[in-house]
Amino acid sequence: MLRVLITGTNSFIGSNFRKYSKYREYEEVSLVNKDPEEIDFIKFDIVLHLAAIVHQSRKISDEHYYRVNTDLCLRVAKAAKKAGIKQFVFLSTLKVYGELVKGDKVRNEKSECYPSDSYGKSKYEAELGLLEIADKNFIVSIIRSSLVYGENVKANMMSLIKLVDYCPVLPFGNANNMRNFIYVENLIAYIDIIIEKRMAGIFLALDDKAISTKQLVIYISKYLQKKRILLKLPHYGLKLWNLLSPGTYNRLFGSLEFDNTRTTLTLDFNAPFTSEEGIRRMVLAYLHRKNKSSKKSCK
Repeated sequence: MLRVLITGTNSFIGSNFRKYSKYREYEEVSLVNKDPEEIDFIKFDIVLHLAAIVHQSRKISDEHYYRVNTDLCLRVAKAAKKAGIKQFVFLSTLKVYGELVKGDKVRNEKSECYPSDSYGKSKYEAELGLLEIADKNFIVSIIRSSLVYGENVKANMMSLIKLVDYCPVLPFGNANNMRNFIYVENLIAYIDIIIEKRMAGIFLALDDKAISTKQLVIYISKYLQKKRILLKLPHYGLKLWNLLSPGTYNRLFGSLEFDNTRTTLTLDFNAPFTSEEGIRRMVLAYLHRKNKSSKKSCK
């Protein structure tokens, strides 16, 4: 059985890899107080590099993004290659492609990358550096992931679940945009198949189809078992929202769609769970935690 070293501890994806991956021989290493050159790679075959500063709403300096997402990643990779590691799996992001595309253009594995923020730029620079040191003895596998959701998810997805849970009227009646997501168990399945087949290159990890914010809210309300009214905002209302909070508006109403046909054909693989099933599992896990918390507070 292949032995996997996971860089980064206590991450959402790392915890799910430990739970769902078929590779049961693994260890995690924190890079907070440990230099990459100090890691003992000798007992491992694969490095799964998850350590990163993810995209956040709070201000993080460009320097910090590049120091962690680019420089630290490449130091780990070079040390791993020197130690004889066979495969380096790098979790990247769709953010490397840049901002929204006008019209109906759908991007894929071969599309040009024009990252527009420090998170996307630092990840893309790491990708380029990894590809430079890749060879037949040091396989580099880059997984560009869409937004990941699942049990114990936080940030924007959890905020949306709570919004649907507590607000009977929601302003998403005309949120007919198209965006890709990936259920975390689907992402782990992509990682597993890429390790199993020792596949080099760039891969897009997506659920079976892109969905709109409207459809996402419909699925969430369905499994919360709550009826919600979805209002259609007038044109001026949408323009005002975009003016006051363009970031939030783009996430909820802007389209950003991808096609990973090359990935699925190359790997001979399709994600095991549909978007609806992934959302169902996520919402049921949320309800379980909510009910458990309510019972504790009543004691």
